[in-house]
Amino acid sequence: MGVQRASMDRLLQQPSGRRLVAMPLALIIVITVVDIHSPADVHLGPLLVIAPALTASFAGPWLTAAIGVLAVVAQVFIAVLHGGLGTSNHIAQMAALTVLSALVVFVCYVRERRGRQLSRARSVAETAQRVLLRPPPRRIGPLRVAWLYLAAEDETQIGGDLFAIARTAHPGTRVIIGDVRGKGMAAIGEASVVLGAFREGAHRCATLPDLVAALEESFCRNLEDVADTKHDPGEHFITSLILDIPDHGSRAQVINCGHPPPLLVHDHQVTALDSRRPAPPLGMCGLPVSSHLVDPFPFEPGDILLLYTDGVIEARSPTGAFYPLVERVASSFATSPDALLRDIHDDLLAHVGEQPTDDAALLVIERTASHHLHRPHLE
Repeated sequence: MGVQRASMDRLLQQPSGRRLVAMPLALIIVITVVDIHSPADVHLGPLLVIAPALTASFAGPWLTAAIGVLAVVAQVFIAVLHGGLGTSNHIAQMAALTVLSALVVFVCYVRERRGRQLSRARSVAETAQRVLLRPPPRRIGPLRVAWLYLAAEDETQIGGDLFAIARTAHPGTRVIIGDVRGKGMAAIGEASVVLGAFREGAHRCATLPDLVAALEESFCRNLEDVADTKHDPGEHFITSLILDIPDHGSRAQVINCGHPPPLLVHDHQVTALDSRRPAPPLGMCGLPVSSHLVDPFPFEPGDILLLYTDGVIEARSPTGAFYPLVERVASSFATSPDALLRDIHDDLLAHVGEQPTDDAALLVIERTASHHLHRPHLE
């Protein structure tokens, strides 16, 4: 109750809010005056219900109820001047106005309660996102980073896509991006297992195959605890890319575990880094470690690496066309990760025309000429 009254007070304190409140009040006055001066067989009193209905569009239940009471009082005043309160016509009008005003207030209350629930859900989602998907620093070692996450579910900001960046001792940077089978809140537990294992293993595992083997072992060991096997008894796996980018030199390594290939932008030329030795997705428990073989690729200063999930390339236009990511990256004149990400984001939403139907994540990494930074730096 205190929160609702505080909201009403804040509305009345704002100039725009006071103008909005003046509209239903003016309606009540105008309808009352016109009805009083109209012929006896003309009844405009029922139009008073417009006042609380209009108020409900911008205010809460308390202010809506107050306007509803004023509308009923105005109807009583009209009835007194038009022959008394005892006439059946006026009694019916007052009863109908009271019932309709009460219904408007009830709908307003339900809407506001739903709004508070959505606000709490978004707050929880924001907190979970900060804990689970820790935003990577804008600069880490010799790399500049930009990222984007689009969740398919309106009430959440996270889903089944994941990414993380961690520093290593050699020195270098390790990166993971992945896509849990399924989407929404049910996939968050599985994503958390892989992210936790990555953040721990990125520092401890000497090689990239060792790190992938550690991710696989951790996911398989904890799958029963986090997967929703009751409502989703099918296979549970995570497609992923795991990269190792040394600070020095112009080479990097990637292991592709059933994930869409990364895109390398070099001298405005876009190349899809298709794996020559792809590994199965994480969660195919029991496969030998030898199946995790690295693919080296050139990554020179000025190059940009684009990692993404299939929610990007499988986004459909209203006509059913898939989003042409390679062509759009090639046509972009962006010279920084942030600018490229903005171009893709705006173009993707324009292509889809509405909220994406699948989770989508993008991670843009640029190697700069500086290679003296051994620790993350925020810009």
